[in-house]
Amino acid sequence: MESRNFLRFLFIFLSVSLVLFFTWVHLPYAPQPNSTTDLLDCSTNSPWCTSKNRFQPINKPSTADKILEKPPNPKHRNHEADTPHHPLDPLTISEINKVRTILKSHTLFKSSSPCAFHSIVLEEPDKTLVLKWKKGDSMLPRKAAVVARVAGKSYVLTVDISSGEVAVQETGSRSGYPTMTIEDMTSSTWAPLSNADFNRTIIERGVELQDLACLPISLGWFGENEENRRLIKVQCYSMKGTANFYMRPIEGLTVLLDMDSKEVVEISDKGRDIPIPKAANTDYRYSVQEINPEMMFVNPISMEQPKGPSFTVEDEHLVKWANWEFHLKPDPRAGVIISRAKVRDPDSGEMRNVMYKGYTSELFVPYMDPTDAWYFKTYMDAGEYGFGLQAMPLDPLNDCPRNAYYMDGVFAAGDGTPYVRSHMVCVFESYAGDIGWRHSESPITGMEIREVRPKVTLVVRMAASVANYDYIVDWEFQTDGLIRIKVGLSGILMVKGTSYVNTNQVPGQQNLYGTLLSENVIGVIHDHYVTFYLDMDIDGSDNSFVNVNIQKQRTSPGESPRMSYLKAIRNVAKTEKDAQIQLKLYDPSEFHVVNPMKRTRVGNPVGYKLVPGGTAASLLDHDDPPQKRGAFTNNQIWVTPYNQSEQWAGGLFVYQSQGEDTLAVWSERYGFPLK
Repeated sequence: MESRNFLRFLFIFLSVSLVLFFTWVHLPYAPQPNSTTDLLDCSTNSPWCTSKNRFQPINKPSTADKILEKPPNPKHRNHEADTPHHPLDPLTISEINKVRTILKSHTLFKSSSPCAFHSIVLEEPDKTLVLKWKKGDSMLPRKAAVVARVAGKSYVLTVDISSGEVAVQETGSRSGYPTMTIEDMTSSTWAPLSNADFNRTIIERGVELQDLACLPISLGWFGENEENRRLIKVQCYSMKGTANFYMRPIEGLTVLLDMDSKEVVEISDKGRDIPIPKAANTDYRYSVQEINPEMMFVNPISMEQPKGPSFTVEDEHLVKWANWEFHLKPDPRAGVIISRAKVRDPDSGEMRNVMYKGYTSELFVPYMDPTDAWYFKTYMDAGEYGFGLQAMPLDPLNDCPRNAYYMDGVFAAGDGTPYVRSHMVCVFESYAGDIGWRHSESPITGMEIREVRPKVTLVVRMAASVANYDYIVDWEFQTDGLIRIKVGLSGILMVKGTSYVNTNQVPGQQNLYGTLLSENVIGVIHDHYVTFYLDMDIDGSDNSFVNVNIQKQRTSPGESPRMSYLKAIRNVAKTEKDAQIQLKLYDPSEFHVVNPMKRTRVGNPVGYKLVPGGTAASLLDHDDPPQKRGAFTNNQIWVTPYNQSEQWAGGLFVYQSQGEDTLAVWSERYGFPLK
């Protein structure tokens, strides 16, 4: 029986598992702001924001330029005068500067101890207050949620921007450290160069120091010797002869680094007998390609909208299109956050609530190589590196079509200075020639009817270039009320060096932990698990989760010529345990989120069907350290009561965490009622 208060606040973590090959993170040296008042724009200070501009082709027309008509870049907005118009609008430049000023005078930050701001974002008001707020009302109090490290300790603070009041919250007994700052990553890649033993090792490997490119690699957690110290591992590549240094690993060389002191703790070099793969034919840039003259190029393609786009963006963050309305903002950890999504009822004309909040909660990327230089590569792209921090400026007409609207992200650097990540998100209408709905009457009916409607959707897109790998995340809205989340993966492989040049050299039983892709190059097997947080509010917050199990039913003797049929059995989840879902091909179910207090005209509860987008599951042992940290991938769907402190599937502090603050741990409360 679905009670009024059952599942008052619902959120669903949906693990969309994509089994692919190869990844990881690189950010080159980023110059610090010249002063604390500098505003860094990614379009003019690209090294601060992205590694893509480290290797630039010579300024000559490329093959791509000859093929594609490049439109002028959209104009860059000046964000210094931005003001919030909605309770969920992100912090503005002036607000971040004010927060920084307030904290500089706080007792915690007055000492000469080293400090860094790992996150300065809006502390969203209570959900009940936001739901009551409407345009024209007074703005709700603006507060900032700040994660900082001072003298080697982590702090979570709330700053009231109007009053200047600062509340320091207890971080509890949870292990782990906050998301790395850009400065953490960039400085770590250069720190080994101050160590003579490291430099000597590089030269002995036949690599000139000026040809070196290094990656900051999170090391997960594998025991007590990694506790009470913020550590990172650094591995390096040769850039000689190619922009694609990922294909030229200095295999087996790993530097263990203290991220705070930049002290080299240990150098492990177990790959001296493994040659560095050759640079020939590895460069991916159009400008250096020798194009086969018989290659057929695709003619330019563009969707024209003579009357312009059909959507509008009000007050910088409120998107309206067709029957949809939602709030959109960039976020340094999640990438993109969709809030207050509503759809218009075609009969009554009223806007009906669908989803209060949705975003990418975590990305778990474990590699399947247990050897010394690879076992620790079990990345958490959002919690360790910041999925939004890795989002790159989108390229007009290539990343996004004509008439797209571009939204910038305003983030805080490690010293609290605001900077602008230009064109981080785009919004556009998509039409690929698909059919939205159709029906034609057969000639035998005598009715000459052919009704066809094109499928036009609204897309919100971001692309995060996490070093070699590029994630493209699309939130797609359809006119029939459907929301679809798509994740595409592109970019470059992460590979392992090997002494083998052909598979006929590999002993029959030797485990390569991957596939020999080219001479001296192995692609290591790994997974990508993308986990989304969905706080559904269908016609209000009193929602229930229903597992509609499809079961085989036998007919009674003489009942029918049929011997069996399928029957739908509805099971309303009463506890968190009831709502832990592992997808099974031969035990199929549908998953519904319904509001039992709102009924259709025939008496059915209104609701949405949740359709998982991927069926892969983790096969790692549950007591394996990486799987303890990534235990939110043990199920494809989780449902828990609303709790504002439980929004990150891997926990608040993911870096070097031991897995005691994850979605799986929260849901161990098997008897906890979903109310």
